[in-house]
Amino acid sequence: MIRPVFTEIVLFVAPFVLYVVFLWATKAGVMHPDSWPISRIAWLAIAALVLVVGSFIYFAHFTGAKPGSTYVPAHMENGVFVPGQTK
Repeated sequence: MIRPVFTEIVLFVAPFVLYVVFLWATKAGVMHPDSWPISRIAWLAIAALVLVVGSFIYFAHFTGAKPGSTYVPAHMENGVFVPGQTK
């Protein structure tokens, strides 16, 4: 469960980190309030939310089991452990 949450956190923080790298590369004051106007923060937040929503849509459509498949839980078969799987 931690991996999906970590993925979403990284995607949300990515635009802000890229902006910090941009400020550092242009020798602008990273911690200076003039480098962080409200409009810039709003656009970064919008970009972050677009990335997060896009990842939700991607993971919903392209990962997981196929529709109509049946999950067979892990079980013991002839003394051998058989992991869970979808059929």
